[in-house]
Amino acid sequence: MHNLFRKELKLSAHILSYLFIFFGFMFFLPGYPVLCGAFFVTLGLFQSFQSVRENNDILFSALLPFAKRDVVRGKFLFVCFIELCAFLLMAAVAVFRQTVLVSAAAYRDNALMNANGFALSAALLIFALFNSIFVGGFFKTAYKFGRPFVTYIIVCFLVILAAEALHYFPGMSAVNAFGADHLGLQIGLVAGGFAVYGILTWIAYRVSCKRFEEIDL
Repeated sequence: MHNLFRKELKLSAHILSYLFIFFGFMFFLPGYPVLCGAFFVTLGLFQSFQSVRENNDILFSALLPFAKRDVVRGKFLFVCFIELCAFLLMAAVAVFRQTVLVSAAAYRDNALMNANGFALSAALLIFALFNSIFVGGFFKTAYKFGRPFVTYIIVCFLVILAAEALHYFPGMSAVNAFGADHLGLQIGLVAGGFAVYGILTWIAYRVSCKRFEEIDL
């Protein structure tokens, strides 16, 4: 499995998957929907899956001395690695904004979502939806990815729209906490985001393994 993961990192991955990690820095942008950074991270991952299809990488991987479910596991490990690298970058930026830049008027008077615990939990939800809708959908055929990616885009931007609007609803202003306000809630939201991410990704992995086992390559 270690060798298969290395193969994913060094041979199968598209360079954009690595470069798009830095869209996590979009959490620095005031007056901008910061969750678009999470979408761009998944767009970079999409480029790797496009490269996988064009280079017939799935068939090559299946011919290696690994079980078919190990091929799926390798893809999921790579996807999760990129997502968690981006999440750590977003988290570092969010902490920096909420501490060092806590007095900056551009952030304090921001009309859109603050880069806080809720934003980080929403980013984890977007990553989980990518794993469930797109990666899980890809392994229905291990070739076609247009429909699952379009479906993912629609769901992703609905989530971004809902997350941006949520703090304007009565009684929901706490989700847009700034600085150390509602710190317990922010930490709880991040923990909940990790739980959702783990559960949905695990389900997507199990479903993908079953689907890939049934495909005649």
